[in-house]
Amino acid sequence: MSEYKLSASLEGHGDDVRVVAFPNSETVLTASRDATVRIWRRVSSQPPAYDYTISSHGSAFVNSLAYYPPIPQFPEGLIFSGGQDTIIEARQPGKAAGENADAMLLGHGHNVCSLDVSPEGGWVVSGSWDGSARLWRLGKWETDVVFDGHQGSVWAVLAYNKETVITGCADRIIRVFNTSGRLLRTIKDSRDVVRALCKLPDNHPSGAQFASASNDGVIRLFTLNGDLVAELHGHESFIYSLAALPSGEIVSSGEDRTVRIWKGTECIQTITHPAISIWCVAVCNETGDIVTGASDRIARVFSRDKNRQAEPAVIQRFETAVRESAIPQQQVGNINKEKLPGPEFLKQKAGTKEGQVQMIREADGSITAHTWSTAARQWVAVGTVVDSAGSSGRKTEYLGQDYDYVFDVDIEDGKPPLKLPYNLNQNPYEAATKFLQDNELPMGYLDQVAKFIIQNTQGATIGQSSESQQPAGAADPWGQERRYRPGEVTTAPQPPSAAPWRQDVLPQRSYLSIRSANIKVIAKKVEELNQQIVSSGAKDVSLNPPELETVMALCRLLESNESLPKDNAILETGILLVFKIAAKWPTANRLPGLDLLRLLAAATPLTAQTKYDDQDLISAIQQSGVFNSPVNVNYAMLTTRMFANLFETPAGRELAVSKFDQILDMVKSVTTYEESAPNRNLTIAVTTLYINYAVYFTSEGRAKAPESSERGLSLLDELAKILSKEKDSEAVYRGLVALGTLVKELGDEVKSAAKDVYDFNNVLSKLLDAGLEREPRIKGVVGEIRGLL
Repeated sequence: MSEYKLSASLEGHGDDVRVVAFPNSETVLTASRDATVRIWRRVSSQPPAYDYTISSHGSAFVNSLAYYPPIPQFPEGLIFSGGQDTIIEARQPGKAAGENADAMLLGHGHNVCSLDVSPEGGWVVSGSWDGSARLWRLGKWETDVVFDGHQGSVWAVLAYNKETVITGCADRIIRVFNTSGRLLRTIKDSRDVVRALCKLPDNHPSGAQFASASNDGVIRLFTLNGDLVAELHGHESFIYSLAALPSGEIVSSGEDRTVRIWKGTECIQTITHPAISIWCVAVCNETGDIVTGASDRIARVFSRDKNRQAEPAVIQRFETAVRESAIPQQQVGNINKEKLPGPEFLKQKAGTKEGQVQMIREADGSITAHTWSTAARQWVAVGTVVDSAGSSGRKTEYLGQDYDYVFDVDIEDGKPPLKLPYNLNQNPYEAATKFLQDNELPMGYLDQVAKFIIQNTQGATIGQSSESQQPAGAADPWGQERRYRPGEVTTAPQPPSAAPWRQDVLPQRSYLSIRSANIKVIAKKVEELNQQIVSSGAKDVSLNPPELETVMALCRLLESNESLPKDNAILETGILLVFKIAAKWPTANRLPGLDLLRLLAAATPLTAQTKYDDQDLISAIQQSGVFNSPVNVNYAMLTTRMFANLFETPAGRELAVSKFDQILDMVKSVTTYEESAPNRNLTIAVTTLYINYAVYFTSEGRAKAPESSERGLSLLDELAKILSKEKDSEAVYRGLVALGTLVKELGDEVKSAAKDVYDFNNVLSKLLDAGLEREPRIKGVVGEIRGLL
């Protein structure tokens, strides 16, 4: 059978392509960490080429995707997508990104990381970091069944048939349920976190009915009764995705930079990519073509049919990119250069299996990687190994500063997108807290990240090289990839008893901001939407070319500077133009403007000092209607983040405090819990704002004791409503920190109200009874508050 070769590269995403689908021979669907879902339609057959439209644009990573084929109610079918914002969106392919979705599926409490559909059964199944899987029936758009019992994130879900759901979990267990929610059996043959599942065709030679893949790099084939039929070995690291070809073959992708094709139990082809993580793979059942999504922001289509393959020059460029790609040292583990063979090995020794990896010491001392191609009967160069950060014993530069360490930290699922900078003179807990805040990550990871820093810097002193900073015999929680993965560590080292961090968290003394953003994606969205507005004839609100360039220049300033210059013409003009986008563009198009405005609130005092149509920022925003009913949750969330970010500058704090009642009224209008479930991201933004007010009233504003106490009581009222209903641990934790700071610092009147009027002792008990006592940070701060009451 012919080998797969590149058909087309789909370039356009601004961040990792996290998930793909291949509904028919003319269409590919992709979703990305750039918060978009894109529809790629083939516009040319010779050579193969695709063009995209954006189906959906949100404010957070999109990590799951599934396509439901056409039915009479939805003749184009439906695209289901989910991610960090916890919402599953159902949208017909023909709808524009600015139009309302056909349905919003609300119920998960954390990142939605897996989706699958059952057209025969008329339902969708989802899996989440919240430890549950849910079944949703079309048209009903509410949770029909919750599949409970998981002891970790549900990384994979499989709609096996119209009556059966299979889940794969971080607790290493595969579970088989019927669609009423009854657990039929558990399968415990996996040795590690289960990442992927796929149904096998009836013609699979092993007789197995479905396959699983996990962090140990092994694919396992099972019958529906739970019998382990075979294990497929070959991947060098995590496997993220599985799909089955019409021929019965299996396709897999993973963290070892490869996509592998398996016939029976044998790997028959390895496709190495010029990227670190190959997040996903999907199959077109009409043609047998495959599509992959990777950490280099590109989706790629591959075909066995020569008529659908790219031109030879394009294929050659792809192979050259693979050959010239850099492989981080931490991905391949420790290498003893002295024991590696030289280039002559490649001519003298044949590989023993498809995809076998061989490291070679070149004449110049560099190390190159090669894989064995069974079809070509030769070694194929796939990259050069480069030193990892900190391996040279020198300081490592990150965002313009030098650090003793810059660790790779994997928060989601094996990719090292985030950097944790650390100097030996820092408090590990403070460094971990800043890292989590900067990246908008749950504080539930605080202990794990801090202990990781402690373990990997034990015995180190300022000025040592990093080689001497790892004590002999110390365990390496990164494993061979030298990368930390919060939430997947089964045991954590105990910190030294004399560690210099503070156990109590109350009172909070520093302001929090929410500043993480992909500014390139925001800028591109501004350009796209502005062009749409111009094309629609609404030139009165669109940006003319010089204005658009000013906004682009402002984006570049935001991207390159942590604090913006005080006097800058671009800044002064740009802030007003950003406000125009956020407040005066058509309602459906305001998202990027609000996103930029919340970044500017933290970056420069000019945001708070500028007059907007002769009004202050808060009044102008309120007049724009962002909090009017019906509320756009994303708009309200970004605006609330902006309010919180104002506390980063003295001018911003002055504005936020002077407009306390006005801001509180706006925020209260979108945080009612009586009619609908709370939105996690919005509630986190609100509780962050309340923390900042609490910090101000107990520090800078303490001189105004009566006024501060009165406003503290107003905050108690709102915090009581939130903590009585909220289930998300991060939102609860932030609410508790705000509450505890007020109770500890604002005197007897506030303390008595908390105890006797709002009965917070009872509220705290209910939180713990709901299961949040399993989080040490929540249990700890609850204990502190109880001690105060």
